[in-house]
Amino acid sequence: MKVWTLHLVLLAILFTAQFWLSPYHATNLARIMVLAVFAMGYNLAFGYTGLLSLGHALLLAAGMYAAGLPAQLWGWSAGPAFIAGIAGGGLMAATLGLLALRTAGVSFMIVTLMFAQAGFLTLLYFAPITGGDDGFAVAATSRRLFGFDLSTDTPRFLAALTIFGVGLLASLALVRSPFGRTMVAMRENEERSRMLGYNPFTVKLVALTISGLYAGAAGAAYAILFGYVGASFATIQYSILPMLYVLMGGAGTTLGPFLGALLMFVLIEAATGVTTAHQFIVGAALVVLILFAPKGLLGTVRERWVRWLP
Repeated sequence: MKVWTLHLVLLAILFTAQFWLSPYHATNLARIMVLAVFAMGYNLAFGYTGLLSLGHALLLAAGMYAAGLPAQLWGWSAGPAFIAGIAGGGLMAATLGLLALRTAGVSFMIVTLMFAQAGFLTLLYFAPITGGDDGFAVAATSRRLFGFDLSTDTPRFLAALTIFGVGLLASLALVRSPFGRTMVAMRENEERSRMLGYNPFTVKLVALTISGLYAGAAGAAYAILFGYVGASFATIQYSILPMLYVLMGGAGTTLGPFLGALLMFVLIEAATGVTTAHQFIVGAALVVLILFAPKGLLGTVRERWVRWLP
């Protein structure tokens, strides 16, 4: 019960944040929540199942374009576009998994990176449709849901919070379910899990597909809430970012992705205001984290003090 209470308290705090944050900071928090959904999906694949992927930018872009292109070309509203984005991310993840899961370890990482790079180059090749590096803006008429304009501050924040809340509670329910335990078993000892009758390929494929649904939801939400779709979201940077969020917050913890995304965003903002070499400061902070908290912040807290953290 206290696990669910902790997560609900966090959602309540985030809900009240809109009343005391400035519009600028509230918009940034909405962006952090969307990116945290992306990191949650990565955490399910990497933190709980042990799939180290460098191709998640492809899944994010699939959701973004699956939502953005119908809105741009055919005038779809936010609801159908968001559903299409989730489906696009899940379908791309399932396709990627069917091919890449024939490998393992470093080979899996390289194969996913190659597919993501191929996806990025495809978006550039079809620039007249996709917008290429320049991207395109989603029309305001396609950013409305049930009469609310998601391009305005309060509806955008509440929509981001709703997506984040559903994603967070769904991930908590998943990792505490029998299938979630199976995912962890695959991460810890794949051969022993096979001996117990589980099919590693099937379990990993389902986990990767669920991860893709999260990435697709994040991509679609970004397109609809912030009104921009571009090929830059398919670059290697957006495959590394969720990994950094998860490692900083704590791999294999449900709240780690949000904490990592929040701290990374704050760190980059603070470093940018001090020096142009902000990536050096971010890198130094990550090195310190790895040295003193190799399991991430929440992972270390769980290991040393609060063992009931999921």
